[in-house]
Amino acid sequence: MKSSLTVQACVAEAKQRLNAAGIADPTTDARLLIGGVIGFSLTDFVLNGARPLQTDEVDRIEALIARRERGEPVHRILGRREFYGLDFLLSQGTLEPRPDTEVLVNAALPYVRAAVQRKDAARILDMGIGTGAICLSLLHAVPEATGVGSDISQDAIATARGNAERLALAERFETIESDWFEHISGRFDIILSNPPYIRTDVIDTLDREVREFDPFIALDGGVDGLLPYRVIAEKAVDFLESGGVVGVEIGYDQMADVTTIFASKGYECANRVKDYGGHDRVLIFRR
Repeated sequence: MKSSLTVQACVAEAKQRLNAAGIADPTTDARLLIGGVIGFSLTDFVLNGARPLQTDEVDRIEALIARRERGEPVHRILGRREFYGLDFLLSQGTLEPRPDTEVLVNAALPYVRAAVQRKDAARILDMGIGTGAICLSLLHAVPEATGVGSDISQDAIATARGNAERLALAERFETIESDWFEHISGRFDIILSNPPYIRTDVIDTLDREVREFDPFIALDGGVDGLLPYRVIAEKAVDFLESGGVVGVEIGYDQMADVTTIFASKGYECANRVKDYGGHDRVLIFRR
């Protein structure tokens, strides 16, 4: 890329390179990466495409485009992703919070608000916290709620805590390093998790952007992909308030199996929600 490039010309060149690399949406990815360097919104590309780029901007853009050519996901390159209208920083030890997981937040929100109506407060436990996206989105939406986020990854714990501080939610959010319920105490009105649910033998067949760049520990759900659900179904009763609920994200073909696992521990399915693609994505259980 030459230092005399305009933004418009830079987008065209980057698009051509990403297209040749087999990237599915080269135009959007080019604009996101270039915009991340020069502070452009998508609208700015239309209104200010003739703006010339500085040499240092071209160099930084070149580095990002080269990473995308090698298959690294756009939001991992940028180090952040929007979720539920909030901006979350990512790290190597966290999954990208994806749009389908917003379905879990939407499904949980009425139960959090109902707890607040009953007792002027709601306590949330989010296991496998990652970036903190699920719990922090709920805390942002419901000021009376408090949350605990647990994870076995120190990197995830640090990332979630950092996001809570950036979003001014740290006073209502606590992090605990824990293998599921191992170090959890107290009771909660709602227990949530987007757990690892991919079968171990399937991970090597996933899209390159997932298998090479998402943390393995956040994907691997065991031999049948259902191990985390068994743990949650067995132990959650010891941490649920009376009338509390458990909400989990599931794989597209796991609805029947996960429902059976929870039913075997005395739970009934209170709500079943599909994602934006029409697949079963979230189950809410109560005893």
